[in-house]
Amino acid sequence: MQYRTLGNSGAVVSNYALGTMTFGAEATEETSHAILDDYVAAGGNFIDTADVYSAGVSEEIIGRWLSDRPGQRDQVVLATKGRFPMGQAPNDVGTSRRHLTKALDDSLRRLGVEQIDLYQMHAWDPITPLEETLRFLHDSVSSGKIAYYGFSNFLGWQVTKAVHLAKAHGWSAPVTLQPQYSLLVREIEWEVVPASLDAGVGLLPWSPLGGGWLSGKYKRDEPPVGATRLGENPTRGMEAWQARNDDPRTWDIIEAVEKIAADHGVSASQVALAWLADRPAVTSVILGARSVEQLADNLAAADLELSPGETELLTQVSQPRAGVYPYGPMAIQQRSRKIEGGR
Repeated sequence: MQYRTLGNSGAVVSNYALGTMTFGAEATEETSHAILDDYVAAGGNFIDTADVYSAGVSEEIIGRWLSDRPGQRDQVVLATKGRFPMGQAPNDVGTSRRHLTKALDDSLRRLGVEQIDLYQMHAWDPITPLEETLRFLHDSVSSGKIAYYGFSNFLGWQVTKAVHLAKAHGWSAPVTLQPQYSLLVREIEWEVVPASLDAGVGLLPWSPLGGGWLSGKYKRDEPPVGATRLGENPTRGMEAWQARNDDPRTWDIIEAVEKIAADHGVSASQVALAWLADRPAVTSVILGARSVEQLADNLAAADLELSPGETELLTQVSQPRAGVYPYGPMAIQQRSRKIEGGR
């Protein structure tokens, strides 16, 4: 395991984080505690959850794990999120001071801690003024309820706006952004990654295996069945079966991943994770696991070093498709220049 600073903060986290969306849903409490034990035993120290995961149950499971293991709280960096609905009333959702005050206190109670290390806005709120949200986060840092804050699923302009508003008001600045990012989903490189690099914000990619596609578990033109996310629900979310199966780019990427995996004698998952962990601005890749076996395989990516040629192959085969403007080759050329000048 390698260690990096948490974005532009001084806190140090492992370059693979443990995502806990499965806790209380796809993993029982006993399995979840075993996953947590194995993760920290492997050197991991960064645990990510959210209030909405299993309607608060994920946070409660982590809270009981911390309570049963005195001293562990001082060793791990604990992250959670607020924004999505935790009830049916109009103020049970969003990033308003009204909602976040209750959401943060509820997360602290479920986790059984006095401070959350990283509190993240789970998505942009088009209704609440950004100044209101940022002032709440600054006040929460000042009061000691949170150490740092970040965002999830923000666009590039939203990150930049938040950074500069915080600076203009003298408020605490964001340190991280949690976006979807993988060999299959690289469109954030057009705007989100440059905005994050400009601000010194660290990326915490979620769904690094593309919902399981990059693990090699699915085969071309063979609809998934059985105890996998797509086997249980082939139309599930952004990784739905039909659209990705019909796209030749999907299988070109998987073929390249599997070839490199075979050359190293490792799993396809480890290759995909190793590529992502070394991308610009990435602080820590969020691993999700249903079982200790899945976690063990994913954590082995920490020991895999891809050659420059292998990294380039994966980068080229997974290039996201862009129109002529503003992300096509000629448009990109317009935004660059030679230091020595000339045409």
